[in-house]
Amino acid sequence: MGVRIRQAGERDRETVVRLLDEAFMHDPVSSWVFPDEAHRRRVHGVFLGVFLEAALAEGRVDMAEDGTAAALWLQVPADPPEEEDDTPARMREIADPDNERAELVGRLTGEAHPTGRAHEYLLLIAVSPERQGEGLGTALLAPALERCDREGLPAYLEASNARSSKLYERLGFAFTDRTVVLPDGPTMWPMWREPASGPAAE
Repeated sequence: MGVRIRQAGERDRETVVRLLDEAFMHDPVSSWVFPDEAHRRRVHGVFLGVFLEAALAEGRVDMAEDGTAAALWLQVPADPPEEEDDTPARMREIADPDNERAELVGRLTGEAHPTGRAHEYLLLIAVSPERQGEGLGTALLAPALERCDREGLPAYLEASNARSSKLYERLGFAFTDRTVVLPDGPTMWPMWREPASGPAAE
């Protein structure tokens, strides 16, 4: 489908945060982090805004021109920095200081994140609830994955539900050998995609 895509910037922050908030409001992981829906509605957008902050500062945000879909990417080097990533703690501090789960989800996904090869990391992809099922997500990811293929870069993500994992499989992602099991909560499936042309997995 024809989707006009552009790179988002600071001027798009409010639009993208609102989209993330709406798209993930009832996601299994968001529901686990913030079990009380009324509380979730108060802090959820702030929580996801930390992801957006990281992508705007250190990566790239692709969005549909009409604001109905956005994908947040980070470039991950082969060798991670020696200092500990404080993003999970910042997520908790900014969004919900008394909620251990707001930090734990980032710690657990960080422990499962592959190292040793530079790759593109799909932090989040959001499609407006009223437009889901129309192929917007696939259309939004296609140019980024084509870029990965040209540059010989793998891509990585964590699927938070079975429906999204099927979409990613169709785009060439495969499950890694390690799941992320949230205590008394849902399972997340880390997925890795080798470039169509490039070095084989080591």
